Amino acid sequence: MSDRSSNRPILMFDSGIGGLTVLREARVLMPDRRFVYVADDAAFPYGAWEEPALKEHILALFGKLLDRLQPAISVIACNTASTLVIDALREKFPGHPFVGTVPAIKPAAERTRSGLVSVLATPGTVKRQYTRDLISKWAQKCHVRLVGSDRLAGLAEIYMREGFVDEEAVRAEIAPCFIERDGNRTDIVVLACTHYPFLANRMRKTAPWPVDWIDPAEAIARRAMSLLEHGGEPLGESEPDIAVFTSGKVDFATRRLIQGFGLTAAKARRDLSDSFHALQGF
Repeated sequence: MSDRSSNRPILMFDSGIGGLTVLREARVLMPDRRFVYVADDAAFPYGAWEEPALKEHILALFGKLLDRLQPAISVIACNTASTLVIDALREKFPGHPFVGTVPAIKPAAERTRSGLVSVLATPGTVKRQYTRDLISKWAQKCHVRLVGSDRLAGLAEIYMREGFVDEEAVRAEIAPCFIERDGNRTDIVVLACTHYPFLANRMRKTAPWPVDWIDPAEAIARRAMSLLEHGGEPLGESEPDIAVFTSGKVDFATRRLIQGFGLTAAKARRDLSDSFHALQGF
């Protein structure tokens, strides 16, 4: 990669393909920027990790990513990672800007009319104190139900790669979000995992009644853009947007998927620099 500041990319990071929902919005807002998408698929799903081990893993991984990719900014497009390690990343790499992804509890509390809000997330995000602190700060007047799904992120991965999903499985995973209390019903569900918007249409179809589904992707992209507006670095002409998979394995379905998002798999490009080839060893 060129060392010229004009070529420094925006790094989008997730455990899998969920962060593509944020990349999609970022491209609309910043069409003149270059992006590198990093999927830590070798460690997917993050929910299966013990917190100390996952925190150590992500910090070590970012030490390599920042050194080899030299991004202008890093977007942690993953609620599980952000609620666990965003503060530690900022502390360890104080000269580098990070944008995290946390449950959109504040806007949900501002929009609800019934006062019944559900946060649909991974089990890791649900149990995080960071999430509970957001509720205490912004949603004291609401009844917030935290719903941890073990399966939805995996279902979203299957859907995006293979084009189908078990709708009954989706129905079962979202069912706990819907409650009735004192004549009121849940009217907002926060999608607190970047994978989940891929299944939004299936969720709407299988939901017991209509709700407002809050997808924070655009807000995340706008935050990243705001941090780049001063001293932003325009797109260089010579290098493509790429996707790096930490497993080093990119099957046909995944390759086709990321091409639809304007990305080229790093492993597939023989002309990538040694730094990108080195990423395949993670």
